[in-house]
Amino acid sequence: MAAAVGGGEGAGGEGAGGEGAGEAVVVGLITYPVKGCAGVRVTESDLTPAGLAHDRTFMVVDPAGVYRTQRATPRLAVVRPEVSWDGGRLTLRAPDAEPLDIAVDTESARRDVDLFGAPFTGIDQGEAAARWLSRVLGTESRLVRVPPEHDRRTDGLHPGTSGYADSGALHMLSRATFDDLNRRITEAGRTAVTMSRLRPNVVVDGWDEPHLEDRPLAIRIGNTELGFAKLALRCAVTLVDQASGERAGPEPLRTLATYRRQPGGGVALGAKYSVLRTGKLAVGDQITVTAWQTGDR
Repeated sequence: MAAAVGGGEGAGGEGAGGEGAGEAVVVGLITYPVKGCAGVRVTESDLTPAGLAHDRTFMVVDPAGVYRTQRATPRLAVVRPEVSWDGGRLTLRAPDAEPLDIAVDTESARRDVDLFGAPFTGIDQGEAAARWLSRVLGTESRLVRVPPEHDRRTDGLHPGTSGYADSGALHMLSRATFDDLNRRITEAGRTAVTMSRLRPNVVVDGWDEPHLEDRPLAIRIGNTELGFAKLALRCAVTLVDQASGERAGPEPLRTLATYRRQPGGGVALGAKYSVLRTGKLAVGDQITVTAWQTGDR
């Protein structure tokens, strides 16, 4: 998955364009094993071509195989998944429900699934998972896992791959960007939002300037390398209270619309990155920008 970076159009040298870029470190790593469900904070993780280990490996679908997300099923937020270190077992927990522990099936027949209108395949995880999710979510649902041969191409400045994520392997967000958002919200007399509403994979501290995560072309963290793909467009999932699984809008979208509208439509916060070199990530790792973008994206 390694890719050459730098030297071409839109590339800057190390340190170029880095005003406001102080000593940056990883202060949070969050993986989301089941698309749309609660995140799992980890202190370290393998970084695969598709992102943090187990990230969006599973997806809840309706009986026809169409994806479910918090946009239409906000109660997904209260489902807390846990994957064993080897990926062989999955445990699901939710309020007022007995935990469900299942052996992960990576061998059964594939079934067609729909993710934002695009056709993929998944391995159904069985009747026990289907019954548990249907009861917790209050709507008939099934659980699928990406098959080992899953091959999905994601777009952006650096194309990559991912499991069942919306788009891109990693979502990076800096504390400076998050704090700036909440400052704007509270100055307008409204209630600040939690970072869990924004569902980042990698949280960065040490960049003083908000939105600095938008500007690198390539980043080195530990023994891994990441390439900027695109800005992270925000949707109605940010309106869901991640603790209760209920809509709590209109923030942060109302405030983001005042200063982060994008020319092609929508509002952006944070950035998506593709994995150029796999390895390991850990909280405390230093972040080095090896090339900055120059000019317009």
